Amino acid sequence: MLAAKGLVFPPINELLRWQDIFPTFNKIALIAVLASLIGIALFLVASRANPAVAPTGTRNLAESTIEFIEQGIVMQTLGKEGLKWTPFLLSLFIFIFLCNIPGILPFFQMPATARIAIPLVLSLLVWVVYIGTGIKHQGLGYFGHLLWPPGVPTALKPLVGLIEFISTIIVTPFSLTVRLMANMLAGHILLVSFALLTHALAMAETSQIALVPMSIFPFAMLVGITGFEILVSFLQAYIFTILAAVYISNSTAGHGEEH
Repeated sequence: MLAAKGLVFPPINELLRWQDIFPTFNKIALIAVLASLIGIALFLVASRANPAVAPTGTRNLAESTIEFIEQGIVMQTLGKEGLKWTPFLLSLFIFIFLCNIPGILPFFQMPATARIAIPLVLSLLVWVVYIGTGIKHQGLGYFGHLLWPPGVPTALKPLVGLIEFISTIIVTPFSLTVRLMANMLAGHILLVSFALLTHALAMAETSQIALVPMSIFPFAMLVGITGFEILVSFLQAYIFTILAAVYISNSTAGHGEEH
């Protein structure tokens, strides 16, 4: 709205909270469920295609996505022996992307990852996986490699151990969570801001009719940011997935080693 007092921006709570569709289930939960179902449906449909025929449509999309994960993430971080992690990383990437993209879709207009719950659960899942992988490959000695990289002088071990513990055990899942949530939330706030400004200017009262042509500027920004958010949705899914692969690689090969 554009009134004598200027543009009235809705309370932040109205932008981030949704009324329950039914008790304990709101639009964010709906997006997460749909993301899971769409991802599963994509590969079920693709698996039913005739393998003797050149891939098209759904099968081509599925195979291209798998190849991207294998060549762009797994081979770059885990190497050939890490191809067994493709299903996990593929599922992670697709789910995050499908939770991100509703931020630009009508009706939804909100990325599920802009709320902390989903990024936090995914980050804790990755944390459990790479810690578990380290223990599996190195036994309890993994925590020694984790806390004290090779070559650390004995006198510095208490300080280095504390820093590494905070960095790996606490900061890593926190940073994964905040990176994903903050980027998607920022895009959501920008889209809402320019959409409200466009509407306010376009629907200005008769006494402020001169403001109507000005609505083209926030509208152009809205279109541009919408296109940019498509790229951000992909990039944030990619960044989260490749960081997960890097953490698993470190756990597999030993903390502090080169890969």
